[in-house]
Amino acid sequence: MTRRAVLSDANGAHGPAGARYLAPGWFTARVFNPAVARLTRWGLPLAGSRELAVRGRSTGEWRTTPVNPLVVGGVRYLVAPRGHTQWVRNLRVAGAGELRLGRRAEAFTAVELADAEKLPVLREYLRRWAWEVGAFFDGVGAGATDEELLAAAPKHPVFRLEPLR
Repeated sequence: MTRRAVLSDANGAHGPAGARYLAPGWFTARVFNPAVARLTRWGLPLAGSRELAVRGRSTGEWRTTPVNPLVVGGVRYLVAPRGHTQWVRNLRVAGAGELRLGRRAEAFTAVELADAEKLPVLREYLRRWAWEVGAFFDGVGAGATDEELLAAAPKHPVFRLEPLR
């Protein structure tokens, strides 16, 4: 499996300076993600998956992708294992979105966490989904030291989701 890393330019066009995005391979982009998204749209989530819907930062049109929301201490989070992806950039601009499962859509606002706040979320995310996303964390796992997780934190944006009432 080949992963293509895309680094931001000097102006941070792809996210913060030095930000990384690991593009999905052909199988993930053309088979796995569409299958997970389809099952989730049908109301059959794979390992708790949801379809994230966010307005595009340029077009304003809804963009969707499958994600694995995580609950830590009663709070829901989204972690970007592949780094500063399109959905991350769109969510930063929009500040809100929806998590969809079947016909249900839960609207939320999103607050991006500072790197120091990410430790318990990244640790739990890796504990729960290392089998799926561990390859994107460069050998850092749930049992890593705080220092190792802090070093990985800038590569993996994390958003706290606050439900709209």
